[in-house]
Amino acid sequence: MDTALKPRSTGRLMIVGFLSPTVLLLLFMVAYPIFSLVHYSFYNFSALNPDKGMDWAGLSNYEYLLSDSGIWKRFVFTGKFVFLCVTMQMILGIFVGYRLQKTFRGRDLLFTALMLPMMLSPVVAGFLWRYMLNSEWGVVNFLVSLFGFAKVDWLGQAGPALWAAAVVDTWMWTPFIILLATAAFRGIPETIYEAAEVDGASAAYVFFRITLPMSAPVLFIALILRLIDSFKQYDLFVALTGGGPGSSTETVSFAVAKTAFSYFYTGEASALAVILLCIIMGLAMILVRHLSNMGARH
Repeated sequence: MDTALKPRSTGRLMIVGFLSPTVLLLLFMVAYPIFSLVHYSFYNFSALNPDKGMDWAGLSNYEYLLSDSGIWKRFVFTGKFVFLCVTMQMILGIFVGYRLQKTFRGRDLLFTALMLPMMLSPVVAGFLWRYMLNSEWGVVNFLVSLFGFAKVDWLGQAGPALWAAAVVDTWMWTPFIILLATAAFRGIPETIYEAAEVDGASAAYVFFRITLPMSAPVLFIALILRLIDSFKQYDLFVALTGGGPGSSTETVSFAVAKTAFSYFYTGEASALAVILLCIIMGLAMILVRHLSNMGARH
C-alpha cells in the first residue's frame, strides 16, 4: 500500500514544484498591486507628499466619485467609445476574415498588409492620426475637400473627436479580429460546406447557420478581449486628443491617470481605479460564463 501511494505523492510534489514559481509570480505581480490599490482607496493621501501620512477616509472617496457628475460623463464617454469600437471591429473583422478564408492570388500579401496597424504602439498611431486629422492641413480634410465637402474640425469638437478616436482604434485593432476570425473560419471542416452545397444552401444560409455558429466560441473570445482592452484605453487618447476639447474625450482610465499624476490625489485615483476594475471584472465574468454555457451546448 505504501508502495502504491509513493508514486502518487511524488507526482503531487512535482506538480507543486512546477506550479509554485508561477503562483508566486502571479501573487507578486497581480495580487499584491490589486491589494495595495484597494488599501489605498480607503485613505486620503498624496504620493507627492508622503511625509504628511495617510488619513483614513473610509468610503468617502467612493461617495465623492460616484456623486461627481464629471466622473459620470467620463463613464458615459467610455461606454460610447467601447460600443462604437467593438461594434465596428467585430463587423469588419468577421466580414474581412470570412473573405480571407478563401485562397486567392495575393491573399498572403494582403493578409500581412492588414496586420501592420496592429504592430504599432497606440501612442505612435495616435500621433500619426493626429497629423492626418489636422483641421487645416491634414490629409483627411484634404480628401474631404476634394469631394466638395467642408473641412471638419475632427479633434476640436466632442462629437467628431469621439468618432475619430473610434476610427483610429478600429484601424488598429480590427486586424486582431480578422486574425482570430480567419483562424476560426478555416478550422471548420470543408466537408460541411460541401454537404451544404449539395443540399442547395444559399451563401447567406451557410454564413449565418454554419459559419457563425461553428466559429462562435472563438469570436466570443475576441469580443471579450476587445471589450476589456477598450474599457481601459488611455494612451491613444493622450496622443490623439490629449483628452480635449476640454475634458470631453477623457476616458475613465484617463481620469485615473490625471487624478493620480496631475493632481496627486492618490486615494481618489485608487478608488476610481477600483471602480473601473470592478466593472471590467464583472463584465468579463458575465461574458466568460456565457462562453462556458456556449461551450456546454456544443
